[in-house]
Amino acid sequence: MKKKKTLTTEDIMKYEIAEELGLLDKVNEYGWKSLTAKESGKIGGLMAKKKREKENNQ
Repeated sequence: MKKKKTLTTEDIMKYEIAEELGLLDKVNEYGWKSLTAKESGKIGGLMAKKKREKENNQ
């Protein structure tokens, strides 16, 4: 049985973006490995964008 991992702020952001893109159901059912390179890249790009915006606002 897998241990539940404590989610970091990056993990939380990744799940939020996956939900925004409509990919959360796919991730929950099949895991992150089930995403295509395009889907993963979209999530990563949006994470980077949000991080930059957060840094610029501080």
